[in-house]
Amino acid sequence: MESPNQTAFLLHPRQWRRYLPRLSYATSFGLKTSIWSELGGSVGDLGTYIPIVLALTLVNHLDLGTTLIFTALYNIITGFLFGIPMPVQPMKSIAAVAISESQTHLTVPQIMAAGISTASVLFLLGATGLMSFFYRFIPLPVVRGVQLSQGLSFAFSAIKYIRYHQNFVTGKAGSARPWFGLDGLILALSALIFVVLTTGSGDSVDETETEPDRPRRPVRRLRILSAIPSALLVFLLGLVLCFVREPSIVKDLKFGPSKIHVIKISRHDWKTGFVRAAIPQIPLSLLNSVIAVCKLSADLFPEKEVSVTAVSVSVAAMNLVGCWFGAMPVCHGAGGLAGQYRFGGRSGASVLFLGIAKLVLGLVFGNTFVKILGQFPIGILGVLLLFSGIELAMASRDMNTKEESFVMLICAAVSLTGSSAALGFGCGIVLFLLLKLREFDFSSRFYKSKSSGEIDTPLHI
Repeated sequence: MESPNQTAFLLHPRQWRRYLPRLSYATSFGLKTSIWSELGGSVGDLGTYIPIVLALTLVNHLDLGTTLIFTALYNIITGFLFGIPMPVQPMKSIAAVAISESQTHLTVPQIMAAGISTASVLFLLGATGLMSFFYRFIPLPVVRGVQLSQGLSFAFSAIKYIRYHQNFVTGKAGSARPWFGLDGLILALSALIFVVLTTGSGDSVDETETEPDRPRRPVRRLRILSAIPSALLVFLLGLVLCFVREPSIVKDLKFGPSKIHVIKISRHDWKTGFVRAAIPQIPLSLLNSVIAVCKLSADLFPEKEVSVTAVSVSVAAMNLVGCWFGAMPVCHGAGGLAGQYRFGGRSGASVLFLGIAKLVLGLVFGNTFVKILGQFPIGILGVLLLFSGIELAMASRDMNTKEESFVMLICAAVSLTGSSAALGFGCGIVLFLLLKLREFDFSSRFYKSKSSGEIDTPLHI
């Protein structure tokens, strides 16, 4: 949890001066792993990034070039500020509403209005210190339940990506994926086996070396395997297969960045974007993009303190700037952080490399890069997403008592079946309070009050 200094109001100028040195201190990456490891971690969250960006580009005519440039700048800046692989991911609820066929698809101005509205709420809560206040009182089992549900949700989606053809335009799964082919089951399973052999369960080699009975030769072999940037190699294989599957996309590519312009948002766009997309996105951003990601970063990087104030203001700043120019609404997701960490990201260098790559692609290919992404093997994306989801879900393994596990599992079950992290969070809070109320000793409280002279009459029940 946060120290009192972190909960101070950022609106006061003196508090800003206190806060900025902590950010500048984090610019020292403190690189503890190899460059290859950081490069491998840089692609760890693309299993969620690519499908959503691709769907918004094809369905809602979002400009991919603009999104690549702005998210690249976000990656670079957050890498320097936080010093950890803080991800930049799409706002999933806004994206889900935008591409949903249940109603008319959202227009680009309506999507931007939803992103700006969500960012305004996050900025208000972060800058006034309310986010820090709430964060201190949220029970850990409830946070773990949100993380578990989000991780399992990613894993379920990943299995669907691997097993079935996907239509990101309609958001529905198609026929079963064939065994053979450039996007077949054999390819996906081979990538999965390769990642398991190189990364194992995700434990670092340093942790393995602390085991006294572990022979030295297997440890040496594990060190060599862990040095292989498995996620990066799998992703590069997917890029090569894009051109093998459809060689004609080379002719369709046009060089040069997209023209960036200010998005005009009407009163109707504000109303539609807020009601249809921002309202369901706000609780998800509070839980997964701020609270869960801060708790996960504290677990993974205890030496690098990340406050909910900094994260909420960071998410707000990204969208209050980028959405006015048509960049996709984004956030910091716990699943993305878990994915970056799972594949080797241990510092801000991981997202810095990703940001540089996005910036080059956005400046060179612009919006035409969507033609390449459209041919990317979905089975490979499923493999990357699967390990990201499992890594996030495994953060809940520190629930040692039956009571903590009970609250966590109820929260996760409600979140998954109700398709709402906010609903699961609310049920988890109520359940936690009921369990504490059940254990509360009313008799000792009564006798203590009576002995102090506060109650002079006996209590009749």
